[in-house]
Amino acid sequence: MEQLSITALSESELTSYLTELGEPPYRGRQIFASLHQRRLTSFDEMTELPKELRAKLDKQCRALTLSMEDRFISSDGTRRYLMRTFDGFPVETVFIPEDRRDTICFSSQSGCPLQCSFCLTAQLGLLRSLTPAEIVDQVRIVLNDAFGAKVRAPRGINLVGMGAGEPLLNLESLMKALRVMADSRGLHIVPNRVTISTAGVVPKIRELARMGDRPHLAISLSAANDKLRDQLMPINKRWPLRELLHACKDFEKTLRPGERLTFEYVLLAGVNDSEGDACELARLLNRNELRAKVNLIPHNKAEPLEYQAPVAERVESFRNVLESKGVRSYVRKPRGRDIYAACGQLAARQSITRAARI
Repeated sequence: MEQLSITALSESELTSYLTELGEPPYRGRQIFASLHQRRLTSFDEMTELPKELRAKLDKQCRALTLSMEDRFISSDGTRRYLMRTFDGFPVETVFIPEDRRDTICFSSQSGCPLQCSFCLTAQLGLLRSLTPAEIVDQVRIVLNDAFGAKVRAPRGINLVGMGAGEPLLNLESLMKALRVMADSRGLHIVPNRVTISTAGVVPKIRELARMGDRPHLAISLSAANDKLRDQLMPINKRWPLRELLHACKDFEKTLRPGERLTFEYVLLAGVNDSEGDACELARLLNRNELRAKVNLIPHNKAEPLEYQAPVAERVESFRNVLESKGVRSYVRKPRGRDIYAACGQLAARQSITRAARI
């Protein structure tokens, strides 16, 4: 019998399920708290439940959908986790500790179908989309590793859907997972602390805009004209810049007070990093009257990709041009490069130096 993965069931869904098993409703509430407040990963640990119920649940359900295969730690404190689904597909998640906040970068798919030429994940292709439970379990596993099971994180946790995969191609599962994680009786990671990144799936951007409990949105751009973006990001052939920016403009109408759209721009030496490229990007955003910020991401080297990152002076020159034209911009500091945890490097790699493996 196929086991039910219960870590993405809401408290009310768990209560209904336990009622169907002939149990009182409060058992569902107990199990939800055990899974999400205490972050327990087996029914045996839920000692408040009768032994018979624990045995029954163990046969019929999964309290954890992923297994840890390997873990790597960077010289800057970043951690990369390589996990496996029960059917053998790799899942990668990254924990980024910072002075004022901690961030978990989760994956929405195993691999990715979009074939962006500067991203190592594209080399895997799409293996499969992740279930809501597999998205939730990435966060539970990382929190347990970083802080210990049953221990609340010492401060708020930010989530970014910027790991492997295109989140908007798995939108239903993504939103189901985020709603469970937002519950104040569980992990309580609210939408305002979540950002997902898309390469530009226009119909799904519009669908997301209609959701009242949606996360923040970042759009991976990396070129300001269709010719170059077609080469770097083949999705542009399906939804070119004109369509993408129209969707972004409509999305902007739904922004909450203080919220901004984010555009991500991967800087590739000699490809899209000149002052002329910066001027073209500023014109594109200003012409469409988008009150957005731009995150500049110097390319993270990842063999066998042949791209290189621009030198620091070139990056700063690009940023200065954007700022001079009224476009708020920031340079993203790379994290976890030495363990293949940085943006564009996730490819389920295990060939890391022994010193980095824990």
